[in-house]
Amino acid sequence: MSLIQIQNLKKQYENEGVVTPVLAGLNFQIERGEFVAIMGPSGSGKSTLMHILGFLDKLSSGKYIFDGRDVSSLTDDELAQMRSKSVGFVFQAFNLLPRTTVLENVMLPLVYAKYSESERKQKATAALESVGLAHRLEYFTNQLSGGEKQRVAIARALVNEPSVIFADEPTGNLDSKSGLQVMKILQDLNDKGNTIILVTHEQYTAAHAKRAIKLKDGEIVEDALITNRQIAAGATDLKK
Repeated sequence: MSLIQIQNLKKQYENEGVVTPVLAGLNFQIERGEFVAIMGPSGSGKSTLMHILGFLDKLSSGKYIFDGRDVSSLTDDELAQMRSKSVGFVFQAFNLLPRTTVLENVMLPLVYAKYSESERKQKATAALESVGLAHRLEYFTNQLSGGEKQRVAIARALVNEPSVIFADEPTGNLDSKSGLQVMKILQDLNDKGNTIILVTHEQYTAAHAKRAIKLKDGEIVEDALITNRQIAAGATDLKK
């Protein structure tokens, strides 16, 4: 069974009687362990689609089946539960808490889970080790470079062992070297079996995925495996 099944998904917004269609009857599936890029220019609907897939927004009509469960008509509270248990997010702006240590930031998603404080620290430390930041545990986030902040965000997304990681323009605020390090981490996580959904408007960034779903004006115009895939080799020095 596919991890994600989307059937005739439509999304529209209504404001003072004016209806604005955003997504127009999308159909696709994503299997466990895939690395998929959702691509498109500004206004194509890719961010709206990510918000629906990540339980941050609701579809207007159609069907969304996640891990065998129809989540199309869940309440806001039920969506929040799905979000906390099943997905991790990495955003362009990092979204880290200021004046808080790296370790505390990564422990945050575990606050409402049934773990002791020592277990939370252990899991957060392991997640930070996986992105090469074991030497930054007690640093405050304002002491980190942009690339390090994004790696903290990846560790935070990983700590709950989610079914899928959403990366929304994860290299958008980074220099080329830091961006390659982030893509290297995402490729390594995918190689270990993690499902990655990358949202980007950049062709080069998308080329690090294995499959691309391209949107234009709310419709899928292409869904194909990526040929000449970019491998983020040479970006393994994560201590800098």
